[in-house]
Amino acid sequence: MISDLLPVSLIRTLSLTLVITSVLVVETRRLRAAVVAYVVQALLIVALLASFAAMNHALYWWAATALVTKALLIPWFLLRYIRKTGTEEVKPLVGFAPSILVAAVLMVAFFRLTHGQAALLVPSALADDEVLRTNLAVASTVFVLGLWALLTRRDAVKAVIGLCLLENGIHLGLVSFAPGLPETALFGVASEVVVTVFLLLYVIEGLVHEFGTTDTYRLRELRW
Repeated sequence: MISDLLPVSLIRTLSLTLVITSVLVVETRRLRAAVVAYVVQALLIVALLASFAAMNHALYWWAATALVTKALLIPWFLLRYIRKTGTEEVKPLVGFAPSILVAAVLMVAFFRLTHGQAALLVPSALADDEVLRTNLAVASTVFVLGLWALLTRRDAVKAVIGLCLLENGIHLGLVSFAPGLPETALFGVASEVVVTVFLLLYVIEGLVHEFGTTDTYRLRELRW
């Protein structure tokens, strides 16, 4: 079993904590606090990658890259633009209480579905490993919370953070089910979205300059 080569308890703890930070990122209305929660999640991802590196030393390079991009560059970009646009999130489409309720339902549903159907989703012997099944369930949960943020948040900065959650979910799933492949680290480094985040924030700056707000609904007023 692959778990025999890994610090199982540490990986499980780090992985499950990702869910908590995802909820904080999505539901926190103060953008700086949301960025802080994202930094914590980024550090958890880095620790997870380093934990899996026991069986693939190339993952240390991915962990180092993630430390620079996820935990340093992306938060710096976000905080830089928040200083220009304001610290309070534009009122979302769904209120706080209903959003928390829906997020809780999504978390439970996707965690149980993915954990129970891991063999169907990933048809390999790895799906029998409990810690990797848990990681896949967490990965899908983080992904769907990021998607929830993209669908319900009108604030452009929060939408960018939601995109980062999507990426974290994908990366956790990738490293969990292909930890021993040399290509895993290469693909992980290549798929970091730091450039995308920078470009999106650049667009946000133009949105603020044009409309004085980060409300993405104002984009509908643009005309060619």
